[in-house]
Amino acid sequence: MKFDDEAPYRVPRDQSRWRSLALAAAIHAGLFFFLWIGVHWQSSEPVAVEAEVWDMKTQAAAPPAPPVAAPEPTPEPVPRPPAVAAPPPPPVAVVDTPAAPKPPDIALERRLAKLKAEKQAEQQAQEEQRKQQERDKAQLKAKLAQKKEEEAKAAKKAEAEAEAKARASRDAQAKARAEAEQDKLDKLNDKKLADKKLADKKLEDSKLAKAKKDAENRQDQLAQDKARAAEMRRITGAAGSGSTGTAAKSTSPGRDSGYAAAVTSKIKSNIAYGGSTDVAGNPRAVYQIEQLPTGEIISIKKLKSSGIAAYDSAVENAIAKSSPLPKKKDGTVDREVNAGFNMKDLP
Repeated sequence: MKFDDEAPYRVPRDQSRWRSLALAAAIHAGLFFFLWIGVHWQSSEPVAVEAEVWDMKTQAAAPPAPPVAAPEPTPEPVPRPPAVAAPPPPPVAVVDTPAAPKPPDIALERRLAKLKAEKQAEQQAQEEQRKQQERDKAQLKAKLAQKKEEEAKAAKKAEAEAEAKARASRDAQAKARAEAEQDKLDKLNDKKLADKKLADKKLEDSKLAKAKKDAENRQDQLAQDKARAAEMRRITGAAGSGSTGTAAKSTSPGRDSGYAAAVTSKIKSNIAYGGSTDVAGNPRAVYQIEQLPTGEIISIKKLKSSGIAAYDSAVENAIAKSSPLPKKKDGTVDREVNAGFNMKDLP
């Protein structure tokens, strides 16, 4: 028997169903027919059959005398003198013999036995067919279950393979992104390093140029100082020669009182200190500032630390950012300026 793996389960069609039903009906009809014949065939009055059974050990009475036929009536005879009647013979015992058993109808019994055997064979065939159908159903069910299990395993395997491929793809993409990020970071680091080297070189060049310029400015300042000193000597000398003999008084240019305040105010405005000012006392940092005649700062020297490194660094950075410093009212500057900054005096 073939099964379609793709179609749902259905009970196979019994090809011999009508033939089996017709055969069963014919057998039952024949059985009823023979029973009817047997009943009507034995409906006549059975003939009594007598049989004698002799047993040598058992003595039985003689069989009864055959019945005497009744004589025909005769004319009455002439009366005769009465004669002496002879004694009657002793009665003979009559044995009732049972009626002989009815001989069995062997042919009918055989037919009935055959019909019974055929019916049992038919029932066995039907039972076997039912069992075969149940076995077929069980096999089909097992086959469908096995196929379903195989399909589930295949689907699970395909899902696992797809998940593995997706994971591998994600890992590859993540690795590619990481490599790209690392490459980008390496390039950025290389660029930063190159920029730092370039900045360092520019700073070094700037420092060298500044140092060279500072040296030239110092030379110019020294020349100017010498010229100014010579001019002052010439002026003071001329004033001395024109005196009337009294003591000479040497006067110096007046000091600008607002100069120091202007320098300190500009530096304070550039102090960027992010630390806490809630400390004991009022820390103070003092720096010595050396500048050119143009007000540009050429050196910064710490004279006194406030005790807080972050505050000292903020003050020093503010001094550097304040270059050039303000000038006096006459346009001149002091070569060196000492400036102190209290932490709690910050704006």
